[in-house]
Amino acid sequence: MSDVLSQNEIDDLLAALSTGEVDVTEIEEDTKEKKVRKYDFSRPDKFAKDQLRTLEIIHENFARLLNNFLSGYLRTYIEIDVLSVQPMIYNEFSNSITNPAILGIVNFAPLKGQMIIDISSDLAFTMIERVLGGAGDSIKFKETRSLTEIEMTLIKNIMVKFINLLKEPWANIIELKARLENIETNSQFAQIVGPSESIALVTFSIKIGEVEGMINICIPHYTIEPILGQLSSKLWFSNSSRKEVSEPEKEALQTSIHSTDVNMVTQIGKTNITVAEFLSLMTGDVLVLNKKVEDDLEVLIGDEVKFTGKPGTKGKSVAIKITELREEMK
Repeated sequence: MSDVLSQNEIDDLLAALSTGEVDVTEIEEDTKEKKVRKYDFSRPDKFAKDQLRTLEIIHENFARLLNNFLSGYLRTYIEIDVLSVQPMIYNEFSNSITNPAILGIVNFAPLKGQMIIDISSDLAFTMIERVLGGAGDSIKFKETRSLTEIEMTLIKNIMVKFINLLKEPWANIIELKARLENIETNSQFAQIVGPSESIALVTFSIKIGEVEGMINICIPHYTIEPILGQLSSKLWFSNSSRKEVSEPEKEALQTSIHSTDVNMVTQIGKTNITVAEFLSLMTGDVLVLNKKVEDDLEVLIGDEVKFTGKPGTKGKSVAIKITELREEMK
């Protein structure tokens, strides 16, 4: 019986109550009974809901970074979404992988243990095709085959960039120093934990042009067990909000700003002439501008007037002396 009653069922229930066919006290007794939740001891829930939610937030940030990277790297439109973050046992994940597979075995330093990045074949071949200058047409990649040596090198480079992008989303929890150990094409050789070990499986949906596929990140409970206490939404957000900019970061930012090139232009004046006059201009012709010799000149940074100044020379160079700081034009 459905938990939600239809209108006909509600009408029948009200009619039964009014005629006395159903006793209200019996209904109240039924609702007071203890509810039992099924628990499978062969598959213990080692991840709390709050911890799974924090993992989801971390990998949503990773998806955003990955989207920005792939859009520029592959020169095409990319869509990436986190489909789910769910607990399961490793054997279920391993059995769901089709061979040949593309499994990146990642050392999750400084934590002990490893994790797996599983890229679907369609996505892998599309990325390789795009990197080599092709269109990445999905029709060409329906045949399942192993990667060639050149393709394996290219996919390793892409996988390394994926792993480097993981460092920023995990920064509030741990200073990640993950690195790619190797790539396996057979799931039987990617046994990073026991078959009955609990894992968190993060599933991404990725669309590259017309090609759609999945990327799975398998994180064993054993690997992140030392930091599970930090995988709390409240703690994660508090760490994020309290993060302050250090002095070295401030100095690096100032150095970066000071060394930034900007386009600075001084307008001597303006005038209006016809196209015919412009075409007939010759060396020695004089144009009358809208500025007098004693007037200050406008100095533009980009498209904004920032200063006024007086024209002159310094040595053998033409120069301008700043006389006033102008407010930013709105």
